[in-house]
Amino acid sequence: MRVAFAGTPQFAAIALQALLAAGHEVVLVLTQPDRPAGRGMKVQASAVKALAQARDLAVVQPGGLKLDGRYAADARLARDQLTRAQPDAMIVAAYGLILPPWVLELPPWGCLNIHGSLLPRWRGAAPIQRAIEAGDRETGITIMQMDAGLDTGARLLMRSIPIEASDSAASLHDRLAALGGVLIVEALQRLPTGELQPRPQPSEGITYAHKIEKHEAALDWRDSASTLERRVRAFDPFPGATLNHGGSAIKVWRAAVDATASGAPGEVLSTVPGPLRVGCGAGALELLELQRPGGRRVPARQAFADAAPTLGQRFALPGG
Repeated sequence: MRVAFAGTPQFAAIALQALLAAGHEVVLVLTQPDRPAGRGMKVQASAVKALAQARDLAVVQPGGLKLDGRYAADARLARDQLTRAQPDAMIVAAYGLILPPWVLELPPWGCLNIHGSLLPRWRGAAPIQRAIEAGDRETGITIMQMDAGLDTGARLLMRSIPIEASDSAASLHDRLAALGGVLIVEALQRLPTGELQPRPQPSEGITYAHKIEKHEAALDWRDSASTLERRVRAFDPFPGATLNHGGSAIKVWRAAVDATASGAPGEVLSTVPGPLRVGCGAGALELLELQRPGGRRVPARQAFADAAPTLGQRFALPGG
């Protein structure tokens, strides 16, 4: 097919690479404008733009797509380029902009979205993180025929994978991104033959994966140890779960549940050089890998060469 592609991060770049490898003609790529990123906050191109440029694909980076909005000039330019490109379909993956009706209606085969959950569970911006945080045992990829709603379109193709007990958002992201590339290629093969028929999403089981906010990073020791352990994995790599020690926000990258230990929420139950355990609302959390400001990820016992937490000390509660 002649396809347009709209996406921004690495999740989308993997799908774009799969489409190119399968021989589809990518006639236009839409991606977010270059933005500051990284420690130095240097302006960087998105992963999708970098791949598109490496493959000599036409790229457009509108700030918005509403023809009467703040970025109306950008939208009109994108509309002109899409119209001239004459794509059979548009593939959308983690693009980050809402597609107005004029985009949805432009390609003959419509706009197909690669979504990182088993819809209608976890509609929205952060389906991978929220699935881990909630303790889901499986997730997957849904190829969806987009409509004007937020991830409400009819499902074309779905495939599930288990969420492993060790999965972080980073590891699950990589597995889902690879699966998304496979499924979108399969969908484009089967859609013209009539094998894939759009199936409306059921009204039961709808959940929303709200965007991860930085304020969620602080561990609330009043929650159960199992809840906090999942949150640690769900927030790796962003925003990173944190605890407050000595006025510093220390990242917690790996932890384990000790269901046999108990103590007041935030109380240090055992400390380095042995296991560093902290009381929770139920059970205790053993901290395994930490990162102090300006440092790197290290085992917990190495994170406190000085001023280690003392037995009985209480880590602060969020808002306390």
